[in-house]
Amino acid sequence: MLAGAMSVTRDQLLGMTRRELAALLANGHPIESRALDDTAYRGISLGLPRWAERLSWKTFQKTFHRDPSTGRLRGWNVRVEQRGLDAASVPKIRNGVPFTFGHYDVVDLPGGAPRGIRRGLLIDYTPAGGLASRIRDPLVALREGSAELLLGWSYVDLGFFRLPTPSYFALEREGPLDTIAPSPG
Repeated sequence: MLAGAMSVTRDQLLGMTRRELAALLANGHPIESRALDDTAYRGISLGLPRWAERLSWKTFQKTFHRDPSTGRLRGWNVRVEQRGLDAASVPKIRNGVPFTFGHYDVVDLPGGAPRGIRRGLLIDYTPAGGLASRIRDPLVALREGSAELLLGWSYVDLGFFRLPTPSYFALEREGPLDTIAPSPG
């Protein structure tokens, strides 16, 4: 199953070990960044122990917005109600608006990315500020030429050292972006 990333489904990803997910990530396909413009994706945590998911979440939403004034692709995470993997994402509301956090920029994957990842994009949390600004998520497509199902993994970039995490995630395209969160700071 690992040799053909094109044949992998979301349900298969749910049953994979971190080693299998790492192999898929290293063999994933590049993503044309324009394919992500103004879209919302259902995120599904992979690779974490069940107790960790219970403390945080199993599903979330990741958004991608092409800023028309700068041309920059940016995004943010949205906390969603935990309604199951097949239910539509319903944002949690805070102060009358969707609860967003972890703002990021999306850039081409730099050379020398960890774990043998050679192609794809990089979610860079520098705009989030604080400790979150050190998080990086390489992101690849699981089907060549398609941005419908994506796979990502998180690590902490300390400059001189990259600290791996056990956190992988799948992104399934939900549709067009309907709410644009303001850029932080």
